[in-house]
Amino acid sequence: MAPSNVDSIRALIAQAVLFRDERDWAQFHTVKELAISLVVEAGELLQELQWYKEEDQARVAAEKGEALKAELGDVFFSVLLLAHELQVDLGEVFLGKLKKTGEKYPVDKSKGSPRKYTEL
Repeated sequence: MAPSNVDSIRALIAQAVLFRDERDWAQFHTVKELAISLVVEAGELLQELQWYKEEDQARVAAEKGEALKAELGDVFFSVLLLAHELQVDLGEVFLGKLKKTGEKYPVDKSKGSPRKYTEL
């Protein structure tokens, strides 16, 4: 039987923790430092796209594909370790958030609309 998506996330967290622990980096990975790392890495991802016009975004994304993947991987690494340190079940939290957001943004009112749920 194939693992569920939640089991897959748990396996990825285990791999991230193993990678970190093999290098004795846990001492640097407090919740605060991991939250900072998440923001920094997200900023580096954004920096790859900064200053390009909207019409150039698809081309730039294709040209910088490898750099974008690397930065996205760094963001995900920080998310996985932060979830581990906070003892958060990412699969459960994500599915719960998706349900709540779906209630705020029902398809019949929000489809194709950029409006905030309070304006629907």
